[in-house]
Amino acid sequence: MSIGSFILRRLGSGALAILGVSILVFAFLHLVPGDPVDHLAGGEVTPEQRKKIEKCMGLDQPLPVQFVTFLGHVVDGSLGHQCPDPKGKPTVAARITEVLPYTIELAFAGMLIAIVLALPLGVIAAVRRGTWVDTLATATALSVIGLPMMLLAPVLLFVFFIWLGWLPGPTETGLAALILPATAVGLHLMAMLSRMTRSSMVDVLGEDYVRTARAKGLPESRVLLVHGLRNALLPVITIAGLQFGSLLSGAIIIEKVFARPGLGLTLLEAISERNYPVVQGCVLVIAVIYVLVNMGVDLAYGLADPRIRRG
Repeated sequence: MSIGSFILRRLGSGALAILGVSILVFAFLHLVPGDPVDHLAGGEVTPEQRKKIEKCMGLDQPLPVQFVTFLGHVVDGSLGHQCPDPKGKPTVAARITEVLPYTIELAFAGMLIAIVLALPLGVIAAVRRGTWVDTLATATALSVIGLPMMLLAPVLLFVFFIWLGWLPGPTETGLAALILPATAVGLHLMAMLSRMTRSSMVDVLGEDYVRTARAKGLPESRVLLVHGLRNALLPVITIAGLQFGSLLSGAIIIEKVFARPGLGLTLLEAISERNYPVVQGCVLVIAVIYVLVNMGVDLAYGLADPRIRRG
C-alpha cells in the first residue's frame, strides 16, 4: 500500500469515528429525561421564553432535522448557537475557543510532568531489576494507577496548598498555579509510562549491541542513555501519544476541583444546564483532538515502518 493510500485510509477511519461520536452524543442527550428548557431558564419560564429557547436550540424540529442541523453547524465551524444567546459569544465555537487553550495548557503540562518523572523512574527500575529499588518503583506506580483522580486531586490540594502552603490553590493564576492540577493530571500517565519504560529498557539492555558497547569500555551512563534509553523510547512515545486523549478527559475532573476555566469545566456546566449545543460541541472537539493525536501516531508508525502500511 502506498503512503498516500495509507494516509487516506487513516483519514477516512478518523472521519467515521468522529461521525460515530457525533451520533452517539446526539442520541444520548435526547434520551436523558427532563426538559432542557427548564434547566436553561433556571426556573419558571413563560410560553414566549420557552418558544424562544426551543427555537434557538432547534427543539421545535423533528430529531432527524435537528441532527442534520447539528452537522451543518459542524461543517460551517460554528458548532451551533448558545442558548440563551450571550452577548459577544453567540456561537458554541466562540465559547470553546475561549476556554480550549487552558485545557491544552493543562494537558501539555501534565504530559511534561509525566515524562520527566517516568523516564528516570523506569530506567532506574530496569537497571536495578529485582532489587528493592525495582520493587519500590513498581509499588509506587501501581499505587498511583489504583488511586482515582477524583481522590488524588483533593489530596494534592490539601497537602501542598492547605497544609504546607507551598503552591497556589484554586482560582489563582500563573505558572505556579498550574503545578498542582498538572501533577494531578500527569501522575496516572507517569505510572503507566514508568512501567513501559522499565519493560522496554529491560529488553534493550539484553541486546547484543548493548553488550558490545559495554565490552568496548564505554561509560555506563553513555551505554544507558545513548544505546539503551534511545532505543527503548519508541514504545514509550507511542503510549504517551495515544494517552494524550486521556489527559483531556482527566482535565474535566481536575478543572472542576481546581476551578480552572477550561473545556472540561465548560462541559460539566453545560451538562448540568442540559445545554445541548454546548455539550455536543465540547464532546466533538475532545473527540477530534483524540482522533487527530491517535492518527498522528499511527501515521508516524506507518511512515517509519512499511510493514504497518501493508498490515
